[in-house]
Amino acid sequence: MRGGFPNPVNETSARLVAAGVVVQVAVLLAVRSGWLFVPLVYGFVARVLAGPRLSPLGRLVTTVITPRVDARRVDPPRFVPGQPKRFAQAIGVVCSASAAAAWWGGWHVVALAVVGLLGLAASLEAVAGLCLGCLVFARLMRWGMIPSDVCQACADVTERLAALATAANVAETATAANTANTADTATAATAANLGSVGYTGSAAGMAGVRG
Repeated sequence: MRGGFPNPVNETSARLVAAGVVVQVAVLLAVRSGWLFVPLVYGFVARVLAGPRLSPLGRLVTTVITPRVDARRVDPPRFVPGQPKRFAQAIGVVCSASAAAAWWGGWHVVALAVVGLLGLAASLEAVAGLCLGCLVFARLMRWGMIPSDVCQACADVTERLAALATAANVAETATAANTANTADTATAATAANLGSVGYTGSAAGMAGVRG
């Protein structure tokens, strides 16, 4: 655990926390009170600094909800690297703090738009397990902007995905080549058969004339 943030992270907990953020965003958009930005911003800051330890939502999820959800699962819980999740929470800090600043600065439409986008991103993780911040983290690692030693497991996953993509491209090329060869062979065989039939018909016709 680095800086209090868990590594690895139970994906069930990550998705449940995202669901909690969706609820917070929905309430904020419905009520439209500036004070509701306070718990939203605090939650992201607390999770970046210390994981679920200082976050009421994080503690509720990890100590109460996740154990009950995992106890009913048939398959074992899935754990993912913590660094991308922490990076995603940091993006949440930036977005929620920017929205709060815009709200208190009188830019209410901008604030609500940013919060809406934040809620959309949280919804994708809660419902589909798609972590947009994690995707940005992986892209930055691929570009070399984040050193590979920050998340060795992420680097291994990236290398495996690249190898799988290469293998898939090779297999697709081979399949296309085999299909083309099969089609060429079938065309040649059909042409040969038609030629043979034509030759036989011509020979039979000549024999009839001679008779």
